[in-house]
Amino acid sequence: MCYSDDARPPLPPVGGAASDHGDFVLTASDGNKFAAHFARAAKPTGAGMVVMPDVRGLHEFYKELARRFAEAGIDAVAIDYFGRTAGIGDRGEGFEYMPHVEKTTQDGIRNDVAAAVAYLRSKEGGAVKTVFTVGFCFGGSSSWNQSAGGHDLGGSIGFYGRPERSLGLIGKMQDPLLLLVAGADFTPQEAFHDFDRRLSEANVPHEMHIYDGAPHSFFDRTFAEWKDYCDDAWRRMLGFIDNNSKVSSST
Repeated sequence: MCYSDDARPPLPPVGGAASDHGDFVLTASDGNKFAAHFARAAKPTGAGMVVMPDVRGLHEFYKELARRFAEAGIDAVAIDYFGRTAGIGDRGEGFEYMPHVEKTTQDGIRNDVAAAVAYLRSKEGGAVKTVFTVGFCFGGSSSWNQSAGGHDLGGSIGFYGRPERSLGLIGKMQDPLLLLVAGADFTPQEAFHDFDRRLSEANVPHEMHIYDGAPHSFFDRTFAEWKDYCDDAWRRMLGFIDNNSKVSSST
């Protein structure tokens, strides 16, 4: 599990507000119904974000993160992975997620992301012009993998992802990647340097930044010692969105 119920997303450097937010249900093309949480920007920029959680699925950290993106002018929707096996329910700290993680598939995740992308592009979701994905831990590599999902994204951002989960899809990746790496994560840095090299060889547009000494899950405002890194990660995400959008994400 990446984040506990006590964790809180860092605040973005861009001031603003969410005009509306709430839980709802999305339906994928294969009929899967899954939990989601939307956040609409009070001053939308035309950019949208699909938030992809850690192994526990959709819990409060990611709902709040969707609202933080909305405060930065980016309409957002956070999704759950486990509609096919666990139904729509609570993903509190007592949720036994691993049996459900083991049953997820690349196709299932891609179909659910596609439903979230379609929602953001709809009038109800904000009619956004450019959609991005961002993920953490299990969601980090799952986010990178969406570059190969045929969604026509502006780009895919991943924190703490495991490169080995993405290596087989490099040849199909079409959208830019942003790799935000915790220097003291469980995954050896050598794996990220190898991933970086392979992406370059395949001409996949990407940026990688390693936060020296930062632990897994450092992007958390309850970790005061990592505030500078959290602020930098926000700046890099918003810059990535600016650079790869049809519109600016600045307000």
